[in-house]
Amino acid sequence: MQSSAYGASLAGGAFDFERFAKQPQTILRFLSWLFSIVVFATITAEGYVNTATEAEAKCMFNKNDSACSYGVGIGVLAFLACVVFLILDAYFPQISNAKERKFIVIGDLVFSGAWTFLWFVCFCLLANLWSKTTDSVSGDAARAVVAFSFFSIVSWALLSYFAYGRYRQGVSEFEQEYRDPASDHTTPYPPAQFGGGPTGYQQSPYPNRQEQPGEYQPPSY
Repeated sequence: MQSSAYGASLAGGAFDFERFAKQPQTILRFLSWLFSIVVFATITAEGYVNTATEAEAKCMFNKNDSACSYGVGIGVLAFLACVVFLILDAYFPQISNAKERKFIVIGDLVFSGAWTFLWFVCFCLLANLWSKTTDSVSGDAARAVVAFSFFSIVSWALLSYFAYGRYRQGVSEFEQEYRDPASDHTTPYPPAQFGGGPTGYQQSPYPNRQEQPGEYQPPSY
């Protein structure tokens, strides 16, 4: 039975809030949660502006409504994911099934890697559109969205790094604690339990004398 799996001891430990709050992953998730709020809240509140020539509000990033929708969508999903993974991190030490832990760690790794890439796309898109924008009505808001999109790239990349480290740690622990005897050719056979036994063929104490048929040989005293 494994004593630990994927970076934490198996179920039974009491929840330590202070230790949980000081973990790098917890801090990074909180920062990612905060960055996502800044991005989607800023776009929602100040991202659509009315120009002098158009009555309908347009996205502040070169009037590209798709860019604003993309930023809001990525931010909202990142906000929800941070909440879910924070709950899972808090509940993680109570999970006794190593397979369930593995699924959580792999899910964290895949999602963090995907959102690192999506935030990178968001940053490049918004920065490029902002450089082409002539109307600077919401200049501070646009720069804040671009800046916090970049900060989100860093935070989610670090979350991917820690998730990968936890996954590798779990794989290493599993390989060390379990080894199939049928496929293990490196472990020597155990020594014999009874030492000093016969190791080969021993010659009979009686001399090997070839007797002729019908010839009687008297015993020697």
